[in-house]
Amino acid sequence: MNQQDLTAAIDREMPGVRADLERLVRVPGIAFPGFDHSHVDRSADAVAEVLRSCGLDVEIVRAGGQPAVIGRRPAPPGAPTVLLYAHHDVQPVGDLELWESDPFEPVERDGRLYGRGAADDKAGLMAHVAAIRALGDSLPVGVVVFVEGEEEAGSDSLDELLRQHRDKLRPDLVVIVDSANWDVGVPALTTSLRGVFNCVVEVRTLESAIHSGLFGGPVPDALTALARLLATMHDDTGDVVVEGLVTNDGPDLDIPEERLRAEAGMLDGVRLIGSGPVVGRISAKPAISVIGLDAPSTREAANALVPVARAKVSVRIAPGDDTEKAFEAVKAHFEVHRPWGVSLTVEPAGSGPPCVIDTSSPHYEVVREALRTAWDGVDAVDIGLGGSVPAIAAFQTVFPDATIVVTGVEDPHTRAHGPNESLHLGEFRRVCLAEALLLAGLG
Repeated sequence: MNQQDLTAAIDREMPGVRADLERLVRVPGIAFPGFDHSHVDRSADAVAEVLRSCGLDVEIVRAGGQPAVIGRRPAPPGAPTVLLYAHHDVQPVGDLELWESDPFEPVERDGRLYGRGAADDKAGLMAHVAAIRALGDSLPVGVVVFVEGEEEAGSDSLDELLRQHRDKLRPDLVVIVDSANWDVGVPALTTSLRGVFNCVVEVRTLESAIHSGLFGGPVPDALTALARLLATMHDDTGDVVVEGLVTNDGPDLDIPEERLRAEAGMLDGVRLIGSGPVVGRISAKPAISVIGLDAPSTREAANALVPVARAKVSVRIAPGDDTEKAFEAVKAHFEVHRPWGVSLTVEPAGSGPPCVIDTSSPHYEVVREALRTAWDGVDAVDIGLGGSVPAIAAFQTVFPDATIVVTGVEDPHTRAHGPNESLHLGEFRRVCLAEALLLAGLG
């Protein structure tokens, strides 16, 4: 199929693709502990149905974790096999009051489709589907669609899944649509990603809560001790000061501070933290954030010293670092800075390694041309991503000879993982067209 025919085919398929995307968004498949995992099973069933509609041989598989879905169409003689990755699980929605509409009822506003998973990563899956449907019987390559079911929760069973199904997955090229573009109207290829690990820090000072008037002063409370401990991770500028974490220089690429502030929704008067170019701070340096606290709520707080407090800490590590070494460095930092001799435990709570992607393969010429064509002559920008996709390192390990391409459907206004996640529908069409052009070009 030529470019004109493919463009027409994509436009023909987009209404059905969007309808299937909206159906998938309505399934609240959250793989985190404590959530109803029957919805993840429902999500896998819905994905399997969508892949069968593309004429693929489909199976639902698991390796002790949540269900993944594999859909396959063999390669014609002499043609390459392309593995198309996405994930069907989603992040928890957080505070419902911050959503302008039901997170699991997709709704369009101003050319964007709102809903949890509308972008991350159910649109990534549907980009694969759109390309396969558009090419139809003219698909010139073999495809294996691999849709993971627990990426947001850490991909704990992914390595085992890839080992168990290595022979049926074995690709020449892996296309991962779970990243972001540089801007609306400007595509991107992700060439490096930070790693991540979470840990739970617990501080204890007392056997039980006691009267804050009778004992406050000489007796420390756990929440104050925890606050002091967490504050030691950054200097006054906001740079991470944990010894042993890797820091890189970052790419020769930057964005204005005003753009970052607008995209992040920063409040007036709040200053950026850290030093150096903004893009380097996002993609090449470690970042540490407190993402959860276990402590009495303000509404229920008594005038008593808190005996125990916990924080969940998220640590993003630079490309070239190691998650196990980085965890030990953070744990050692907490031990050194433990205030007032309090009882302290630091436990790991999931991780994903950083990675650097080799873009020297000849396949990248086809990839870049496909993106350039879909974006009307705009060249793709090579970016480092501050987020983490554990699947990339897993594919690099299991299929070391395969070319890996990482792109995505998100843009700076998507708000993935946050309230009011959304998908730019115009950009989504370009992603679908680019993938169809890529598969056609590889053939």
